[in-house]
Amino acid sequence: MSYETILYTVENGVAKIMFNRPDSGHSINRVFAHEFMSVAIEATTNPDVRCILISATGSMYSFGGDLKFFSTEMDKIESTLLELTAVLHQGIQRFHHSGVPVLVAVNGMAAGGGFSLALFADIVLAAQSAKFVMAYTNAGLSPDGSSSYYLPRVVGLRRAQELMLTNRMLSAEEARDWGIVTTVVNDENLMEEAEKLAKKLANGPTKAYGAVKKLLSKTFEQSLETQLDDESRHIAAMAASEDGREGLDAFLNKRNPSFNGK
Repeated sequence: MSYETILYTVENGVAKIMFNRPDSGHSINRVFAHEFMSVAIEATTNPDVRCILISATGSMYSFGGDLKFFSTEMDKIESTLLELTAVLHQGIQRFHHSGVPVLVAVNGMAAGGGFSLALFADIVLAAQSAKFVMAYTNAGLSPDGSSSYYLPRVVGLRRAQELMLTNRMLSAEEARDWGIVTTVVNDENLMEEAEKLAKKLANGPTKAYGAVKKLLSKTFEQSLETQLDDESRHIAAMAASEDGREGLDAFLNKRNPSFNGK
């Protein structure tokens, strides 16, 4: 399937999703929001996909909401934003609940909704020149795109309050130190490093990665007893899977495992 605002390819188990509105800073309008949801569904339901890599063309990750588009919708702006956030959030939920690792490579400014679209990933790589700013309240708006869920969990409540209320801008290094970014990479090496990591994960034990995601997604809501029960069920299921058996056999026989994602 082809898209107007997104480039989408699948190769060697890696689904690559590239935002492609460079002349508009990859900002979020109606078409982008619907295509984001559509590509999320496509990538997370394709059995050949074992890792998802999200980035953007050009030198900016995303400016966030398309304020020029919003200005054309002012007579119905409330219903427009209810529509846009509904479909955008559905896409984010798909990535959150997917059984494969999701990587984001932030290649420049991530502002407002663009910042939000860097938070839901399992691993975030950022170019040295990348910057992060919430920016919502500068336009008299409140956050969306899952930032009020992920940001406090990643940086803590006080820092989330500071970022959302003061619109403090973080450099890539600061974002890494705060836990928003996993790794900072030289600008010219960002996509090379992101693709290398995506390929490595695509060749890994996919079901085990999915179990990790499920366990971590519940850790702040569940009791210790419930979490331990989930751990027991998941590790037993993984040991009985094809990749689990292969991994155990490879370890015992001192060889490199060959995982097939099953």
